[in-house]
Amino acid sequence: MGKLFQKWMDISLVKRILVGLVIGAVLGLVVPQASWVGVLGNLFVTALKSVAPILVFFLVMSSLCHAKESQGGVIRTVIILYMFSTLLAAVIAVTVSMLCPVTLTLAEAATDTQAPSGVAEVLQNLLMTVVSNPVDALANGRYLAILSWAVLLGLAFRKANEATRNVLDDISGSVSTLVTWIINCAPFGILGLVFQTVSTSGLSVFTEYGKLLAVLIGCMLFITFVTNPIMVYFCIRKNPYPLIFRCLKRSAITAFFTRSSAANIPINMELCEELGLDRDNYSVSIPLGATINMDGAAITITVMSLAAAHTLGISVDIPTALILSVLATLSACGASGVAGGSLLLIPMACSLFGIPDDISMQVVGVGFIIGVVQDSFETALNSSSDVLLSATAEFRQWRKEGREIKF
Repeated sequence: MGKLFQKWMDISLVKRILVGLVIGAVLGLVVPQASWVGVLGNLFVTALKSVAPILVFFLVMSSLCHAKESQGGVIRTVIILYMFSTLLAAVIAVTVSMLCPVTLTLAEAATDTQAPSGVAEVLQNLLMTVVSNPVDALANGRYLAILSWAVLLGLAFRKANEATRNVLDDISGSVSTLVTWIINCAPFGILGLVFQTVSTSGLSVFTEYGKLLAVLIGCMLFITFVTNPIMVYFCIRKNPYPLIFRCLKRSAITAFFTRSSAANIPINMELCEELGLDRDNYSVSIPLGATINMDGAAITITVMSLAAAHTLGISVDIPTALILSVLATLSACGASGVAGGSLLLIPMACSLFGIPDDISMQVVGVGFIIGVVQDSFETALNSSSDVLLSATAEFRQWRKEGREIKF
């Protein structure tokens, strides 16, 4: 039994995940009534979501205790890349939506979920989140609050003695080991998640609202394989695709099935370590990316809002479209702080065109129908680009220092 387990562990994690994916899909088609299989997926995602806040909290504190003078430059570059990438995603979504207008059949009943009324409300919610109770933030996975308190405590602990700072290092290292154990269970978790998707939704979601999905996924793939590579090449002056494919293979696959940027934080951190990145940098940039790097959310907000406008026959001019791009960028950065994520920010963007709430909330209803596909691609793009842009910022620094870049 021990030898069999060792042989299984010797196989690369990606190959083991693919095995789980295939088995989950087959079970979903053959025995869809075996609901107990889906429990494996729920356990895996819940475990990752539970440990991720603790990991982020102690890693950020530990890294800031020993922060180097050069760290600020890399983090600043990462933030610029995050914001520019999100804005670019919104602009591309506007362009594609104008060239390939999508109309919807709004037959779904309006949901009674309350959406934010404007950007000011989103920003206010985020500011209130920053100063919320740190224990409550850890318990509920509110990463903006976790980051803010971890940064403040990390800076405060810089004045502590070396023994105290070493304790923080030991705690973060132990939590990282725990995360590694959970990640090794990913094949079974993916098996359960794929089973749930196939047994409940099948493939019908691809045919109904097919054009809408094509526009959404097309924009996300364009960002992944065209604009992101251009940004990476501009920074590191090297063929970006090996790095992009590595990020997709290690990060996007798990993010696609877990549909949670928060749950994917430990996996992204493990990939950063494999790439040889500075832990002081990625322990801050990865959880920060899960909060503000929201290319997929910007695309979703923009495409769905313009689909509502086209459905109602509302003409959208270029200046209004540009305003929508900026609005979508700001909204997407706050998507992680709003219950329901990017879909519940659609009414706010629709208000730019004077679309009433009862119509825009029906568009949200459509979003929930296609969410099993849309949200998977959105999370895969968001999470994998966290690693990609974090690595790009650091490799850019390496290039300036004359160090060899390997990935």
